[in-house]
Amino acid sequence: MIQPAAIRILDEPCRDDVRYWTTLVCIVFAGNWIAGAKAVQLALWFWAGVSKIGPHFPAVIAVMTSNSPVARFAWMRRRMYCAYPDDLRPSRLAVIMAHAGAGFEFGVPLVLAFATGGTPLLIGMVMMLMLHGFITSNVPMGVPIEWNFVVVYGGFALFWAHPETTVLDLGNPWLAVFLVLALVAVPLLGNLRPAAISFLLAMRYYADNWAYGIWLFRGDSYRKLDRLTKSSPWIYDQLEKVYDHRTSVGLVGKVLGFRMMHLHGRALSLLLPRAVDRYEDYEHVDGEIAAGLVLGWNFGDGHLHRENLVRAVQAQCAFEPGELRCVFVEAQPLFGRTQRWRIVDAATGPVDEGELSVAELQQMQPWGASTTGS
Repeated sequence: MIQPAAIRILDEPCRDDVRYWTTLVCIVFAGNWIAGAKAVQLALWFWAGVSKIGPHFPAVIAVMTSNSPVARFAWMRRRMYCAYPDDLRPSRLAVIMAHAGAGFEFGVPLVLAFATGGTPLLIGMVMMLMLHGFITSNVPMGVPIEWNFVVVYGGFALFWAHPETTVLDLGNPWLAVFLVLALVAVPLLGNLRPAAISFLLAMRYYADNWAYGIWLFRGDSYRKLDRLTKSSPWIYDQLEKVYDHRTSVGLVGKVLGFRMMHLHGRALSLLLPRAVDRYEDYEHVDGEIAAGLVLGWNFGDGHLHRENLVRAVQAQCAFEPGELRCVFVEAQPLFGRTQRWRIVDAATGPVDEGELSVAELQQMQPWGASTTGS
């Protein structure tokens, strides 16, 4: 099984969402816990808005809306793209919707932070319901829908029920210091240096600007994973209990397709040829799937399944050079223009690294072709 030392991967900033434990700290230590809980809620909205600054979010809107069980009109789904099916970059409409979404995520905390009742409070609550109603109705892939219900409940339980309480009513100066660190300093650092902080602690929610990884197994070398004590077998061994092989490959291929429909995933068209000589000789598994197989649990933050996990797996599986290659792509820093990437061989270590221009990715199609113009 994975050795205890390998669990140091959990020392990476890959912990659960900040909203729960910071609110619990406020309940335990605040003179007025409502004020502390309000501070947490306001920070969630604000930093979610910050995470939408940049070019990534329009692709989220395009993919989410065109997959929505509510927006089932073909004409509407096509309008999310520049020229479906030949140009699948986000359309101007998707860009406008992305800006509107970011505006709501900034607007809701701005209004509710100062609303003490009356019309301003009503406006803030309506904006909040519109924001989370839109997200929930689209049932976005990979989003914990409970988050939207909890936040809406918190909006009513905190802001509607206690409009007279503000974040200045904490009553504990040490808690105020803690909240400044947890709700301001850590998210700011996580946005400026995303490699250092999990996107959860940095509150960069649903922005398509996260670290991710791809694991490439040559031939049947993935069978060496059976040397681990795992909760589940190889992904195709699971699927082929229900589907034929062709269907199983198509289902797993949807994960790759979904990844490449987003801006950060288009880097793979450039990086996979650098990672391996013949891509067709390799089994392509998203890092989240690899983590699910190896750990029995997966997580949207690519920091969970980067080099630390590869080293832990290699210690027991002993892959030969070239048998397991991993591609790791880091998030784009706030105000940055590039995304860093690394290619790692499980047996020999680092293979290559560099940076990609995000502007270049914006001109690429999901299948790798470059397009000029808009």
